[in-house]
Amino acid sequence: MIKYYYKNTTSPELTEISEPKKGTWVYVETPTDAEVVQLAKQFKLESGNLEDARDEDEMPRLERQDGQTYIYVRFAYRNSQGDLSTMPLLIVFGGEYVITVSRIRLPALDHLMRGRTPFATTQRSKLVLLILSQISDQYDGFINRISRQIKSIRSRLRSTGITNKDLLDFVTIEDDLNEFQASLQPTNAALRRLLVGKQLPLFDDDHDIVEDLLLNNEQSIEAIRSNLLSVSNIRDAYSAISSNNLNRTITLLTLATILVALPNVFFGMFGMNVPLPFQDARWAFAAILSVNVLLIAAIIFYVRKKRII
Repeated sequence: MIKYYYKNTTSPELTEISEPKKGTWVYVETPTDAEVVQLAKQFKLESGNLEDARDEDEMPRLERQDGQTYIYVRFAYRNSQGDLSTMPLLIVFGGEYVITVSRIRLPALDHLMRGRTPFATTQRSKLVLLILSQISDQYDGFINRISRQIKSIRSRLRSTGITNKDLLDFVTIEDDLNEFQASLQPTNAALRRLLVGKQLPLFDDDHDIVEDLLLNNEQSIEAIRSNLLSVSNIRDAYSAISSNNLNRTITLLTLATILVALPNVFFGMFGMNVPLPFQDARWAFAAILSVNVLLIAAIIFYVRKKRII
């Protein structure tokens, strides 16, 4: 699907037009083979670079070829199953247009269509930076939600304990955070090239925006690392607690076995059908019972003194 959007500094809203003109945002979503050929021919683009945008595993990078700048980034989104994932986005800057190519609908488009952020497609550099800013904000939003989820699980660890479902959630969280980190780190490398190179004409205000993007992405990467460390610490703590509880349970069961076995030794001996000392004495049963109680008390005292339980 290929759409053309246009908005200048005086336009009230973003408008879809039938044919591209100078300052148009060429929005491409889930392009077919025929549309890739059309784009390459119409805007004099490298078809190989357009094909790379359709690769789900394409990593962020920056290239310049034949006067066109190709910026590859990855944006975060929630798929139809409700799982977090990332998808590549190609931004082409050069000539008279800004072209974006993605396999799915670009979330930044919905934000811009609502008109919450003032922009103009004729200001091409600012449009590119605005799209990158929206992508960065989306990462921040997802990372913040993950942080709150981790804190919720950590609070349950202190009271009721975490469940097997929480441990499975940790696996998903780690996968999501690692994928985010793998996307943000090369994106920062591409942004640094934008600052020092001539791939994108930047004014002083634009330089500030790129620097803010770099700083924001660095903070997101640090937040990801912190969350990954929290997940690892919670898992280690849960493992240590579970191991300690298991050891205490085994110790208590062993002690209970000993306390039950000792009386059985004496009662078993005096229950045999053979002559035994004091078998006719009336105080024999009380004496045997007293000895057993003293032995049990001595064992409990020793165990408590050695802090075995």
